[in-house]
Amino acid sequence: MLRLTRFLSHPLFAVCAGGVAALGQAPFGLWPLSLLAFAVAVWIWKDSPTPRGAAVRGWAFGFGYFVVALSWLVNPFMVEPLKTAWMIPFALLFMCGGLALLWALASFAAKRFGLGAIGLVALWALAEFGRGYLFTGFPWALPAYIWLDTPPAHLVAWVGPYGLTTLTLLVSALLARAAVLRTLVARLSAVAVLAVLFGTGAWIAARPMAADSAAMVRVVQPNAPQALKWDPRYIPIFFDRALEMSDPEGADLVIWPETAIAPILDGAQAELRAINDRVAPAQTVAGVRRVEGYRAYNSAVVINPQGEVGQVYDKHHLVPFGEYIPFPRLLSALGFSTFTSEEGYGFSAGEGPALMDFGALGTALPLICYEAIFPRDLRGTARPDWLLHMTNDAWFGTFSGPQQSLAQSRFRAIEMGLPMVRAANTGISAVIDAHGEMRGSIPLGQAGAFTAALPVASPPTVYARTNELPFLLLIVMLFLLAATNCWRRKNRETD
Repeated sequence: MLRLTRFLSHPLFAVCAGGVAALGQAPFGLWPLSLLAFAVAVWIWKDSPTPRGAAVRGWAFGFGYFVVALSWLVNPFMVEPLKTAWMIPFALLFMCGGLALLWALASFAAKRFGLGAIGLVALWALAEFGRGYLFTGFPWALPAYIWLDTPPAHLVAWVGPYGLTTLTLLVSALLARAAVLRTLVARLSAVAVLAVLFGTGAWIAARPMAADSAAMVRVVQPNAPQALKWDPRYIPIFFDRALEMSDPEGADLVIWPETAIAPILDGAQAELRAINDRVAPAQTVAGVRRVEGYRAYNSAVVINPQGEVGQVYDKHHLVPFGEYIPFPRLLSALGFSTFTSEEGYGFSAGEGPALMDFGALGTALPLICYEAIFPRDLRGTARPDWLLHMTNDAWFGTFSGPQQSLAQSRFRAIEMGLPMVRAANTGISAVIDAHGEMRGSIPLGQAGAFTAALPVASPPTVYARTNELPFLLLIVMLFLLAATNCWRRKNRETD
């Protein structure tokens, strides 16, 4: 019994519990395990006698969570394993350990200032909010995403992903409280809040949707493995494959994924003519790199029915150490050129969000790869009619990375009440309606294409109109409740 007690208080147990918490993320979707594991994290925190001990256990839990949830991070380093595989342990340690520091800070502060489990939830949620902004942000695998394909997922239409993360952690805290107190009231409180999440989410999901528009889109998935994508011997093969699948079949717009056209835009005249010959009179939007002066851009371009380049969008939210690297020549010598354009010199950021006008299909907000994980990147323009996500998830491997990327795209659609068309190089390409449901898709790791009706947008959601205000109100309420509980505890101790 003593050995078991020691193990439960050991940071290694917290690491294991964090790993279990990550099993709620795609592709596992084991949300009950996640809730229980987050409850264990709260229990571990309460059992910590000192702020320092709470921080250590909070970090250990976060480290276990991120190692499992972000296990796909090893895949980019395996594209050229002889050059970069040696960096895998360091990448996981620094990335997962660094993100876990935010959870450690929340655990330390809640214990140091005696804020109780409610205060811990508020600080933990703020840590996740900060994760979406610090150092350009990385809000991947938010606790809110464990609710994919369940009614609570639809709450993001009201409170956004950070608000749903807060509610998720609150339910777990109530479960921990019920386990410790073992009273009927504590148990009923946890069950009641969970029931409210499911009931409210189901009510939001039941809102009627307009019939699909008459506009049709065709999504092309060439399935070019990352290790071969830029090989001169294979570039024509992948291009011809995409071209063969681009017969519009009644579609008004054909969509190719990120960097689907290999040559730089100014040198891609032959490819543009071939696309136009195949697709006209429909339009095409495709991913391509372009150069302007001494700057390179990761772009999406519209090819009009005349075979000319019309609208151009340049990706503005770039991937650190993926699309740009400080001191590129130095780090290129260490092997980082694998992850960047043109031997480590990287891309420049575009001016910001911009709409593309597709005529009868309405306006679309283009999102290139990484941009779709940021709720804030869906702002800054007039409200579009739909979202256009062009990505190359081949970097993420063939298991959890592409599945989680798709899950986040589906949450963006629910949050904004907007349909999304998603073209991914190796998958998963999909047409997603404003409820986050997939109307058509191409499986991961397969070449293919499909034509589907473009779903219609729903009215602007509460979250679309208020941004993070509901989340911030939740945090204020939790801090007020935590402060009240703290004041009561001190009064009882004084008495």
